[in-house]
Amino acid sequence: MNKKLALVLSTGAVLALTLTGCGDDDTDSETREWAEAVCSEVGPQVEKIQNANSTIAEASEADQSSAEVQKADSQAFQQLSEAYGALADAVDDAGDPPVEEGAELRDNAVKELNDISTAYTDLKKRVDGLDAQDQSAFADGLAGIADDLKKLGTSGDEALDQLQAGELAQAMAEQPGCQRPESPEASGEA
Repeated sequence: MNKKLALVLSTGAVLALTLTGCGDDDTDSETREWAEAVCSEVGPQVEKIQNANSTIAEASEADQSSAEVQKADSQAFQQLSEAYGALADAVDDAGDPPVEEGAELRDNAVKELNDISTAYTDLKKRVDGLDAQDQSAFADGLAGIADDLKKLGTSGDEALDQLQAGELAQAMAEQPGCQRPESPEASGEA
């Protein structure tokens, strides 16, 4: 059942702020500076997110006890919560992006990232509350958590999509911290 949890994490909206491709040099300096401020903080958080996802995947694939899986998932959910909170802070600290309705875009993205952070904190509490001694109850609890992770992964990311649109996307794509890292675990095992 924990494999389902790992699959949901790897296919969800985990790297919401990372972009693919390269921008061109038409981006103005103010937009580029804003993107640099955000993206300089994105890379370390993306690494934390990837490490947390790897922890969950490894726990689900290894022959570990329920207590070991519970501990690994709990720590991973804590890391995910902290990483998304730090992403929210990075966007907030960068200020309003220098585009039309920049304040609204920033506010929406910060709210969404903080909501994701809170959702992972809630998942940590839930996994901590599972009875690792009762294998059946533990598996049922993980199934419920996996279902909620799936919803979290497919939750509306409209604010982030808007933040990554147009000139901002171009400026962010130019920044190393916002470029999609190579993922050796791109396969989707069920």
